[in-house]
Amino acid sequence: MQSFSRGWNFLKQSWQMAFKDKDLIKPSVYALMVGTVVSLIGGVPIVLAAILLGEKGTISQVVMFILGVLLVFVNFLVSYIFSAMTIYLIFGYLAEGDGRMDKAWGIVRRDFFDIITLAAASTAVNTIKNLVKGKGNKPGRNFLAGLIDTVWTEAAFLILPAMIIEDINLKDGLKRAGYIIKNNLLLVGISTVGVKAVTGLISFLLVITGVVLGLGIGYGLVSIFGTAVFGLVIGIGLGVVIFLVFAMVATIISTYTSTAYHTCLYLWARDAERAQQTAGQAVTVAAPAPLAVVLK
Repeated sequence: MQSFSRGWNFLKQSWQMAFKDKDLIKPSVYALMVGTVVSLIGGVPIVLAAILLGEKGTISQVVMFILGVLLVFVNFLVSYIFSAMTIYLIFGYLAEGDGRMDKAWGIVRRDFFDIITLAAASTAVNTIKNLVKGKGNKPGRNFLAGLIDTVWTEAAFLILPAMIIEDINLKDGLKRAGYIIKNNLLLVGISTVGVKAVTGLISFLLVITGVVLGLGIGYGLVSIFGTAVFGLVIGIGLGVVIFLVFAMVATIISTYTSTAYHTCLYLWARDAERAQQTAGQAVTVAAPAPLAVVLK
């Protein structure tokens, strides 16, 4: 329960930063918008390939596989580009009291190739995960696939801040993440501050609320206007829009809060590493402000 309480307090602290500096939240909004457009556009050739080539046959499966992998890669790339911006904006806010969009865009341009390599690595891991999982509901395979996904996701949450803040490539980012974990420099983990549990619960509640309101309002409008085309379009259309709004808010809250949390974790681990190297022994280092408040 204490973990959940700390997660809730961190969420409030991170959003206080966002309300003071609106630029911090902008990349999460952009990521949602661009990601949605990319998914819609990227889905078109997959649907066309399925229609033209059919769902069976070696050629069809190979083409569908390649198109699917490319779409996953582009989605990872979009996500990492805007996450990188958020990381640098939070870093700038904590260091200078102001996260500047122009600097964040400059950092993305500087590290664009490194971001591409991270997206490619995540795509490869995702492909391996899917191959391990295979078809059907097999507990052993599902567990291993879930473990691969969890380990890499957490690693990527450390690698990206290392790449952006330290200006290093994927290879060195992997080393930095491994060094932090190996030397126990990650002073607080998921079990200590339950950010994932809090954002998961909030997302669930928002989605459920969107479903209930969307169905309720949509059904109400259909009842008022009747089941003619106009009534169905208005009722179903507005119901879907209401659901999507709540789902988008849930995504933005989860994306921004998780990125802020892991950025603070990385900065804390980096400061602990530097202090340890200077003192020649383990020393206590204060966490970045949003995290320090919830750990008092």
